[in-house]
Amino acid sequence: MGPAGLFRRLAALVYDGLLLTAVLFLATVPVLFITGGEAVPTGDLLFRTYIFLVTYGYFAFSWRRGGQTLGMKTWWIRVERADGSPLTLPDTMMRFAVALVSAAFLGLGFLWALVDRDRRTWHDRAAGTRVVRLAKPPRRRS
Repeated sequence: MGPAGLFRRLAALVYDGLLLTAVLFLATVPVLFITGGEAVPTGDLLFRTYIFLVTYGYFAFSWRRGGQTLGMKTWWIRVERADGSPLTLPDTMMRFAVALVSAAFLGLGFLWALVDRDRRTWHDRAAGTRVVRLAKPPRRRS
C-alpha cells in the first residue's frame, strides 16, 4: 500500500463529482416541495448553505465510514490519517475546507502531490491524512 498517484485521485474525484450531482438533485427534491416547485432565487444563502452541507456530508460520511467515497472504491484508493487510523470528524472538516482552498487556487493544492515526497496534497498535509493505493483482490476463476 503505497501513496496514491495524482491521476488515480483525480479520476476518483471526477467519478465522485458525477455521483455528487445525483445526490444534489435528490437533495433538491424537498426544497421543491417547500417552494411549491418554484426555482430558488439565485444567491439564496440558505439554499447555498444547504447544498454546501450536503456536499460536505457526502465526503465526510464516506471518509468516516471506511475511508472511501464510491469514486475512491472504484479506483482502489482510501484516505486515512497519517498513522493509518480512520479519520475523525475534525479531520474531515479540515480536509474538506482546505480542499476547497486547494481548488480555489486553480488546483495548486492538488498539484502539490506531484512535488510532495509523500504525494500528499495541501488538504492531506493540513488534516494529517494520506491517500493510499489499495491492492486489488486476485481474480476468481470461473
